[in-house]
Amino acid sequence: MMQDKYSRSGVACFLKEDDSFGDPDDEDSMDNPCWQIKWQLRQLVRKMVMRIYEETTPTGQEKQQDSPYLGRERSLPRVAAHITGNSRRTSTFLPPSSGNEKALGQKIKTWESSRKGHSFLNNLHLRNGELVIHQTGFYYIYSQTYFRFQEKETVPTVSLEENRKKNKQMVQYIYKYTSYPDPILLMKSARNSCWSKDSEYGLYSIYQGGIFELKENDRIFVSVTNEQLIDMDQEASFFGAFLIG
Repeated sequence: MMQDKYSRSGVACFLKEDDSFGDPDDEDSMDNPCWQIKWQLRQLVRKMVMRIYEETTPTGQEKQQDSPYLGRERSLPRVAAHITGNSRRTSTFLPPSSGNEKALGQKIKTWESSRKGHSFLNNLHLRNGELVIHQTGFYYIYSQTYFRFQEKETVPTVSLEENRKKNKQMVQYIYKYTSYPDPILLMKSARNSCWSKDSEYGLYSIYQGGIFELKENDRIFVSVTNEQLIDMDQEASFFGAFLIG
């Protein structure tokens, strides 16, 4: 009952034409119930406005980040590369490093590095089959190699059986070179397949990818076993990396 009466009196105060809040130093004004209601409402509105202002007004650091001019200067450059095989060239495979047998397989050197087909390089460059890193950060690294095995009609049957046993294992490695003298293995993936005696050819692909921290001047490369089976078509075999943070 008292709450209902107080609510009606509060509404009546706002229906009056007199909007004056009165003098807060005047004791008569302070004893006025309508003045008290209006004063409390005014304080509440003031607090809400101040809170909204503080939440929406950027700090000095946020202003620098939000500035369109500073943002352009401080924005990270696009760092990415996608290099593909080039079937028009003679496939070239090299030992991972001269005099260094720590890395397994044969390094793929024949990558298309120009902006032909699907290949591109942005703030990375290709040297001797290796992608050279210019900016420290976390990178997503990926590669796919495509293996194509085909029988040769002129090879005797016994040699074919031996060739199948020898070539059935296909492995793809992704390594990085750092200031450390030995290459560091980042990823490896394998297929172990045996072709049918009646099959003229077999097709297999290996894809792998992962996130790794790379530093300036690190170099990454792909090596494979049984390099004579690799199909270097641009849609089939490729290698790339891009900065994610």
